[in-house]
Amino acid sequence: MSTTTVDVLIVGAGPVGLFGAYYAGVRGLSTAVIDSLSQVGGQVTAMYPEKEIFDIAGFPAVSGRKLISNLVEQAAPYNPTYVLGQEAQDLQRVSDEQGRERLVVTTSGGETINTGAVIVTGGIGTFTPRTLPAGEDFLGRGLEYFVPSSAEYAGQDVVIVGGGDSAVDWANMLHPIARSVTLVHRRDKFRAHHGSVAQMESAPVEVVLNAQVTETVGGDRLESVTVTPKTKGEEPHSIPCTRLVAALGFTANLGPLREWGVELHDNRHLVVDPAMRTNVTGVFAAGDITEYDGKVRLIAVGFGEVATAVNNAAVHIDPDAQLFPGHSTDNQPAVPQPA
Repeated sequence: MSTTTVDVLIVGAGPVGLFGAYYAGVRGLSTAVIDSLSQVGGQVTAMYPEKEIFDIAGFPAVSGRKLISNLVEQAAPYNPTYVLGQEAQDLQRVSDEQGRERLVVTTSGGETINTGAVIVTGGIGTFTPRTLPAGEDFLGRGLEYFVPSSAEYAGQDVVIVGGGDSAVDWANMLHPIARSVTLVHRRDKFRAHHGSVAQMESAPVEVVLNAQVTETVGGDRLESVTVTPKTKGEEPHSIPCTRLVAALGFTANLGPLREWGVELHDNRHLVVDPAMRTNVTGVFAAGDITEYDGKVRLIAVGFGEVATAVNNAAVHIDPDAQLFPGHSTDNQPAVPQPA
């Protein structure tokens, strides 16, 4: 078991958490960032890395991948410690040698993080994809639940299962490079944005409605799938498939955070005050996971919230610190150190 000691622990490595790591560095605070996913970026990296985002200040348009890359680069001079593929679990309070209260968080990997404050930026909490029972045997050998990179789909026969935004976005993203793209949806109407659906329907994407993938066939790798129509009288048929993407949505769970004693709204969001403090001393929150009167769940809003949380966390850690951090133009950014 290893112990990491930092000023601030950020729970969640999505866009808001990454900006928080940068801002903590500006305040001279050391930071660890923990996330249950094995890579940074949260839902942006996992679900729409190639999709253009249009409401980030200063960027007329930026892909999800580029946004995350820029945020990592922005935080890099301050050397945040990333603890990935692990979940924040137990929260305890201890006192240091000077009698100051510290928080100790134990991770699902058995690590401990000793910190002066915690900022939860976990979006919707830990999210787990809904499984495709017919394809589980090929998980990692043709079946995937996310498309973090389009490159490996080049020249492949791709079948996408689902009717939401992710399914349609991935169909639009992959058809220019794949050998073929087929989208199978068990209903006759889509939940996805109508503009994205119209784009897909005008593209060379085979759309199969009122049907399900009921069988996967192959050896070491996936080779084909069986599609079974729900309409009586229509027979199942096989189509080539070397890449199967199950975009069936996901389940979200606050997990161990529920045991921290944080006040919840609708059993899913953390209630915060204007300083982004929760009711648990030393625990702050920012981004989509928070709730307060007038809350708007946008990445742009989360950036401001996490800056507020970091500045108030700085004062919590050191009551003599100034709440206002000064302007970034007055401070020379840190220079990244060679690895």
